[in-house]
Amino acid sequence: MIKTAGRAADLRISSIPTTVGEKVVIRILTQDTAAMGLDLLGLEPDDMEKVTDFCAVPWGVVLATGPTGSGKSTTLYSMLERVNSIGVNIVTVEDPVEYTLKGISQIHVNEKAGLGFATALRSILRQDPDKIMVGEVYDSATAQIVIRAALTGHLVLSTLHTNDAPSVTTRLLEMGVTPYLISSAISGVIAQRLVRRLCQYCKMECTLPDNVCEKLGLPQNPRVWRAVGCNECRQGYRGRIAIFEIMPMDDDIRHAILEGENALKIRDIALGKGMKTLRQSGINKVLAGITSLEEVLSTTL
Repeated sequence: MIKTAGRAADLRISSIPTTVGEKVVIRILTQDTAAMGLDLLGLEPDDMEKVTDFCAVPWGVVLATGPTGSGKSTTLYSMLERVNSIGVNIVTVEDPVEYTLKGISQIHVNEKAGLGFATALRSILRQDPDKIMVGEVYDSATAQIVIRAALTGHLVLSTLHTNDAPSVTTRLLEMGVTPYLISSAISGVIAQRLVRRLCQYCKMECTLPDNVCEKLGLPQNPRVWRAVGCNECRQGYRGRIAIFEIMPMDDDIRHAILEGENALKIRDIALGKGMKTLRQSGINKVLAGITSLEEVLSTTL
């Protein structure tokens, strides 16, 4: 931990040797929770309603998916903040504990001491928790216990590494979870990415060719902006915001999972139910002047 300008921060450092010297990546984790909360995530109204509904379910698993550094932990912490209240027993198992939340019991796993995710979860279940957050479902043992915790009356929040929301089914099947347990336990999936915000001081309005608008399903002559760059920003961008693909589990999707349908079929069903893709979510933020089309196209498929 370091302290600078009156703020404390943890550093997660990864170092590997390369042909031209050591390559180091430093991830800075601050304890500043000022930017935490569902209202600050950048959710559109319909997505906010879905996430709020996830917070209200009495039991089940809600998974946040995406690559490392896509804001999954911030989303889960924001959901914990929403459900946290006096009389609600909330326990987290994390590696590491990224934010300290009042009124919540947080456990830092220690694999060397034999306290892994699966071991900690088994102990937690003996303490009658109401809500549980697991830092990551990364192996079969953890997946099985997370599913069991949900089916025994707990709301479990966790993360998983998949490219989109429907692929969660495939990933859990690879971990040995049966289709019946997946369809019974999963309440919803939140896939997300982070895109850079356009600098509000220097962004410039631009026009898009008609063929680009047609390909992306945009109206003709939409109002969009591009990055320019000034003394207030970094190459035309300042800060980041999340884009989301949110898939609630309904009867049709559960039936498709039980029938052994693949992720593409599940995706089609979810889209028919109104799910926005990551790209659609990003384009909405382009039309709102929050980010650029180039940024969304480089981040989504």
